[in-house]
Amino acid sequence: MTQSPSKNRVGVVGLGMSVPTKVLTNFDLEKMVETSDEWILERTGIRERRIAEPGTTTSELAYPAAVEALKQAGLKASDVDLIIVGTTSPDMVFPSTACVLQHRLGSTSAACFDLSAACSGSVFAMITAEQYLATGRYKNALVIGAEIISNFVDWTDRSTCVLFGDGAGACVMTKVDRGGILTTDMGSDGSAGELLYIPAGGTKHPASHTSIDQRLHYLRMNGTEVFKLAVRQMADSAKNVLTAAGLSVADVDCFIPHQANLRIIQAVAKRAGVPMDKVFVNADRYGNTSAASNLIALYEAVQQGTIKQGNRVVLVAFGAGLTWGSILLEW
Repeated sequence: MTQSPSKNRVGVVGLGMSVPTKVLTNFDLEKMVETSDEWILERTGIRERRIAEPGTTTSELAYPAAVEALKQAGLKASDVDLIIVGTTSPDMVFPSTACVLQHRLGSTSAACFDLSAACSGSVFAMITAEQYLATGRYKNALVIGAEIISNFVDWTDRSTCVLFGDGAGACVMTKVDRGGILTTDMGSDGSAGELLYIPAGGTKHPASHTSIDQRLHYLRMNGTEVFKLAVRQMADSAKNVLTAAGLSVADVDCFIPHQANLRIIQAVAKRAGVPMDKVFVNADRYGNTSAASNLIALYEAVQQGTIKQGNRVVLVAFGAGLTWGSILLEW
């Protein structure tokens, strides 16, 4: 469903990011599984990724990103009245990672919840926050995409372990006088859920000796089918937000796709008619950070000067569920 432009505009006023210090290169992976730097680069465009140290929690990774976003926005933690964390690797089943983060930040007046949309988590969380802010129910929202997905990666499976990394991206959202979110788009297809999933850990297969022995707590993916669907849905979703705004690809200054891997990014750009010189890519350094992906990329694009005031930007994501979504915003 695509949302059309609104006069009650909500925008991003602060950004932050945080990644672990540990770097896992392709050469490191050569020592772990049967693969090579050349093989990984050719198929994914990824050179390295960041991996959290054992015992690190998602809220701990999210905290510095949140602090930086608040600083950029010129706000105190007490000014925040809504916190949404997009994640599929929460600290625990409950309480939510958002509540854990709220306590550490000291945002005592904030309503908090986690949002599960896998790699679409940042985009879904931003769209959700926009709705709450546009109504006037809340004033300042802190939105975070954070993942320690490495805990759910099977490091003996070379088809998946080369793809993922850990990280957190954050943004502060509020009503703005200029710019802001112009249009949004969200979609899902639960019939394709088992193309990308973690079998155990929920009520279907609670943790047990059997589930552990059968390695059911690790990510499983049908890469070929996910590739095809990701390309189609992300390209179409990006087109949807442009059509709703009465704009074309030529009117957009920067496209920020989910950083799944370079081949997917290139295929999405081709299908959507977007020249690669308008596409921001940092998957080579971080890999697929799932829900953190779009916000980390947005942060770096702004920091590097790729995105400037007045630019139009499209964020587009695709994840397990299956889920997909896009945001068209004016910076």
